[in-house]
Amino acid sequence: MTRYSRQREAIRKQLSNRGDHPTAETLYAELKTNFPELSLATVYRNLGQLVSWGEVARIDAYGAARFDWRVEPHSHFFCRECGCVIDLPEADDIVPHNLEERFDGVIESSASNYFGLCKECKEKSDKIAKN
Repeated sequence: MTRYSRQREAIRKQLSNRGDHPTAETLYAELKTNFPELSLATVYRNLGQLVSWGEVARIDAYGAARFDWRVEPHSHFFCRECGCVIDLPEADDIVPHNLEERFDGVIESSASNYFGLCKECKEKSDKIAKN
């Protein structure tokens, strides 16, 4: 049984209240005000534990580890310009559901990733192209 940690619970709560996929550094900066004794290493260690327990998902995006409160399978969009990561749950419907019938192994999970420009970056790019 794991010991209760006030800091781990604060990290879990902070992550669960977000709709984006923050880095450990972002969570650290947000929590530092209420937990002045908190270190970045503690945030990384606790996120690692939450990932190993299946309570949080780790997403590697453009060289930075980001963390997702949603652990059920879903797709992500990665913006190549600003680096944001956006959930695309409707994209999961295009994955062939009979894939396991055509594969001689056991598929335990899957993830689809899409890359391009988010709405804001596309609008900026379009403005620049018009000028």
